[in-house]
Amino acid sequence: MINVIAAVARNRAIGFQNKLLYWLPDDLRRFKTLTTGHTIIMGRRTFESLPKGALPNRRNIVLSQSNITIDNAEVFSSLEVALATCPASEDVFIIGGANVYAQSVSVADRLCLTEVDDLPKEADAFFPDYTGWKEVWEEQHDVDERHAYRFRFVDYIRP
Repeated sequence: MINVIAAVARNRAIGFQNKLLYWLPDDLRRFKTLTTGHTIIMGRRTFESLPKGALPNRRNIVLSQSNITIDNAEVFSSLEVALATCPASEDVFIIGGANVYAQSVSVADRLCLTEVDDLPKEADAFFPDYTGWKEVWEEQHDVDERHAYRFRFVDYIRP
């Protein structure tokens, strides 16, 4: 199953200057829970934004047009080539960035989104339009001492 996982603002903003817009501990915990033990696919700039490099306990795949080698990650030139190396029974998670999301939303089976109740002042990366996807699960979260924004976890499937 191909899953796309992201945190998106009300206007579908996801980042600014190669950084995430939101620090939401519950979102980070959900990300780790869902992706651990599975394959994650990301663009080169997303990989470079990870503070400690490859994420542990996951098969890390990086998409890059350059002929590069990355410690603890496999590098492929395209999403199609990367997905071809994944067994059909495997849960694969697309984790960003915007260009990889744009390529993957047409082949994805499920969107695992954190929808943040905010319109950021600055953003330069956006999630593709997912109008028409069917919501199958959601969980609301209010502002608290660790979370500056209301948000909800939402799973969508292709209609």
